[in-house]
Amino acid sequence: MSAATLQSLDINALLGRFDPAAGTIEGARRTERRLSDLAGIFLDQAAYRAARADGDPLVYSVEVVEPGTGDGDLHYGLGVIHPGRVGREYFMTKGHLHSWREAAELYIGLSGKGVMLLEDEATGESRMLPLGPGCAVYVPGHTGHRTANVGETPLSYIGIYPARAGHDYGVYASRNFRCAIIDEGGAPKLMRRNS
Repeated sequence: MSAATLQSLDINALLGRFDPAAGTIEGARRTERRLSDLAGIFLDQAAYRAARADGDPLVYSVEVVEPGTGDGDLHYGLGVIHPGRVGREYFMTKGHLHSWREAAELYIGLSGKGVMLLEDEATGESRMLPLGPGCAVYVPGHTGHRTANVGETPLSYIGIYPARAGHDYGVYASRNFRCAIIDEGGAPKLMRRNS
């Protein structure tokens, strides 16, 4: 970022004030996902239909700060996933790959108890890593990632990624992740999907 660019940016683009409990960043763009926005991602479709019949709760929100668009610029978002389940699966994000597949991302847990599902795009190998206060999860390039709240309180986290990363939700909208995160005896477990 050049000195001229630095001078032309609004101070709000340089200084982010956020509230992890409320899931807000001053001046940020907000995206909300309700249960109705997550059709097709849960294993148990009967449980999903029953949950939808009971309402359309807010599952998660993300507030994003995008101060620049150059190759060296960074964007970041504050995510909050509310506690809840559909069948044995926890409330979770849609999950995505980056449009620029080489882009990595760093997640930093702020509050609550969560896990991240990471899936290697080429091999399909999947991992489940903890995400909560004091946890940082590095997501390499070419890796799909989805976050789930496995606790009883809201999970909040910051995600930091290159400005040109982009978000490709289409891959998992068409075929979903190869594994799911389920509740087994009160603890999260990684389980291979049948299809």
